[in-house]
Amino acid sequence: MGLLRIMMLPKLQLLAVVAFTVAMLFLENQIQKLEESRSKLERAIARHEVREIEQRHTMDGPRQDTALDEEDDMVIIYNRVPKTASTSFTNIAYDLCAKNKYHVLHINTTKNNPVMSLQDQVRFVKNITSWKEMKPGFYHGHISYLDFAKFGVKKKPIYINVIRDPIERLVSYYYFLRFGDDYRPGLRRRKQGDKKTFDECVAEGGSDCAPEKLWLQIPFFCGHSSECWNVGSRWAMDQAKYNLINEYFLVGVTEELEDFIMLLEAALPRFFRGATELYRTGKKSHLRKTTEKKLPTKQTIAKLQQSDIWKMENEFYEFALEQFQFIRAHAVREKDGDLYILAQNFFYEKIYPKSN
Repeated sequence: MGLLRIMMLPKLQLLAVVAFTVAMLFLENQIQKLEESRSKLERAIARHEVREIEQRHTMDGPRQDTALDEEDDMVIIYNRVPKTASTSFTNIAYDLCAKNKYHVLHINTTKNNPVMSLQDQVRFVKNITSWKEMKPGFYHGHISYLDFAKFGVKKKPIYINVIRDPIERLVSYYYFLRFGDDYRPGLRRRKQGDKKTFDECVAEGGSDCAPEKLWLQIPFFCGHSSECWNVGSRWAMDQAKYNLINEYFLVGVTEELEDFIMLLEAALPRFFRGATELYRTGKKSHLRKTTEKKLPTKQTIAKLQQSDIWKMENEFYEFALEQFQFIRAHAVREKDGDLYILAQNFFYEKIYPKSN
């Protein structure tokens, strides 16, 4: 009898392991369902709030006495590129919106698709330009540049953005998909459970670290044209450069985010008054960091740098960096290692005709 119990013990242990595994899988599945339900609820609440505002606007009808002054009629679009410190920067906008009296709206597209359908483009442009209740407004989301001039609007929004060294951005995104970050640590990520390092992925020729994955910042600035999303398109890079210079108010770099914020505060205080001090002293601006991130080796970096795609994305990054540093050099001065905004250095004279 005692021998029988000894023989049955491993089977009991095996059953216990199987039962524990099944229980864990069931628990993970329930957590995932709860997370999906929470996301659906958030979207439903957001849509309900929007409908309420639009309904009030319709019932009230257009008013002749509701014209906004120049500053209150401003709209900023931050079409944020993933993994460029965009959440850190957006947190500052959320922290300042009540104090500086503007609205912040997150543009949440289905499956984070950066390209909108034509009908959604029309709706979006109409919202941005005519939704007076949300002005002044700060819109942010993972969407590619949209040319408002194509839709015949009289006043275009102000575009801003931040970009990052392309390899550093891809490494951060690679680990983010597997381990998440400290902003929402409990959220299950798409590649969770994959322990393969970025170096191992590159060495094995994996799809998640392929050079094609570097092609993101150029199409985000290029826009909604099909050619923008053709990997390695020289036309797309030229268009992205054109838009950066001609359509964006300011484009910063992740590595110099504080300087970017300081320039915005000096140029657009209606939105960013107090932003520099908040970034330097606040906790939220430094909150989001990708966990379990391992820096790639020199060999891995060298292998990616052989790609023509990296060369183009890096050329665009260097172009943006040079432009940002040019703007900064003409707007700030350095003293004792700190940067200070220059005072106004232009004035008017010889004003004619003379007033009596």
